[in-house]
Amino acid sequence: MELHNLQKPEGSTSPRKRVGRGPSSGWGKTCGRGEGGYKSRSGSRKRRGFEGGQMPLHRRLPKFGFTNIFKTEYTIINLDKLNKIEETDLSETLTKEILKSKKIISDIKLPVKLLGNGELSKAVKIEVDKASQSAIEKVKAAGGEVILLN
Repeated sequence: MELHNLQKPEGSTSPRKRVGRGPSSGWGKTCGRGEGGYKSRSGSRKRRGFEGGQMPLHRRLPKFGFTNIFKTEYTIINLDKLNKIEETDLSETLTKEILKSKKIISDIKLPVKLLGNGELSKAVKIEVDKASQSAIEKVKAAGGEVILLN
């Protein structure tokens, strides 16, 4: 049995309902929409969350929480990602541009934070905006250096 040999079981699909084709079809005149009212008109639809005129749930519940619009979003790099860089590229300082070209980060504009997840087996000299204490210790233990930009 292969995908191109599969068939739908009998009775699993029914033909499309063609409305407005005269009284003998069973779907003539009002076309199954009833005698009148909002839902019989063209273009009628209920809004998302509409509860028949009752105050919708999303308006009955209180607002809560806070979003800080000044929050700084960081691009995160873990130490195990730095192991993927070839030895030939480690002779110079790893800047944002080099990290972008190696596809370790995706955006140069965002600040970069180095985290200590994983092990580092190479001596790396890297420029970042922020770094965790464990990441700095692991880089120094591997013989590298972390340069904080700000």
